[in-house]
Amino acid sequence: MADQLHSRKYAEIVLIRHGETDWNVERRIQGQLDVDLNDRGRQQAFAVAERLGKEPKLNAVYSSDLKRAFDTAQMIAQSCGVLKVITDPELRERHLGELQGLLFVEADQIQDPKFTASRHNRDAGVPGGGESYNEAYNRCTRAVQRIANQHIGERVVVVSHGAAIEAISKKALPSEDFKGKVPNASINVLHVSYHDWAINSWGDVTHLKNLGV
Repeated sequence: MADQLHSRKYAEIVLIRHGETDWNVERRIQGQLDVDLNDRGRQQAFAVAERLGKEPKLNAVYSSDLKRAFDTAQMIAQSCGVLKVITDPELRERHLGELQGLLFVEADQIQDPKFTASRHNRDAGVPGGGESYNEAYNRCTRAVQRIANQHIGERVVVVSHGAAIEAISKKALPSEDFKGKVPNASINVLHVSYHDWAINSWGDVTHLKNLGV
């Protein structure tokens, strides 16, 4: 399989969402706040690392520099014999301004027109220095394209965040009908060339079955 991949004109990007945090459980908005994995999240990270360690060779592991992603990536790198995790701030979660730290139910109750605009207008930023959807989309897809360009014919892991990966999925399959939900520690595979993006598989959590996922 490795020889076949090297002969192809795309990079295989294995997108991984970080393991679970307590804020995920609480349904609290993390954004770019630096929240640790919880015990279950570390178990999930170990499980995805163990699985990837049995699959074809990885040429590199990239990660958001937020620790919930970086700690997940570190486990993957160790299991796969990759010496160093390359951190990239452009792989961070969307910055959600003043919504960060709130429960989702609290955020939904805010009636301020500026917050409403940020939900419905892809060019509207979130009050408090938050990104618009399009700003986050452009940042994350730019990072993945840059990584792919460096690894054509190779297989690499990219560890990022739920909303960031959902945005990345829209680049590969922009249809509004695609619901690219991203469970914690799921495996999502893209084939990215210099000009084209395609989804190979999405939302694979079979490695987490012993954890009740």
